[in-house]
Amino acid sequence: MSQPWLSADDIAAHLGVTKDTIYTWIADKGMPAHKIGRLWKFQASEVDGWVRRGGAAAREPDKAGD
Repeated sequence: MSQPWLSADDIAAHLGVTKDTIYTWIADKGMPAHKIGRLWKFQASEVDGWVRRGGAAAREPDKAGD
């Protein structure tokens, strides 16, 4: 039995973040997502694996001018 495809709202609730954060992670941090038409869809197992590998915690460049 395959997993259901989740919407951006669903995956945001799953991770406890905002939908805006989800879109930022797709664009800037390579969050696994699939564009179907004009909608982004997600598999919870792919996203969970990405989080476990540190994808959501990827360090951004130091803005203080390190």
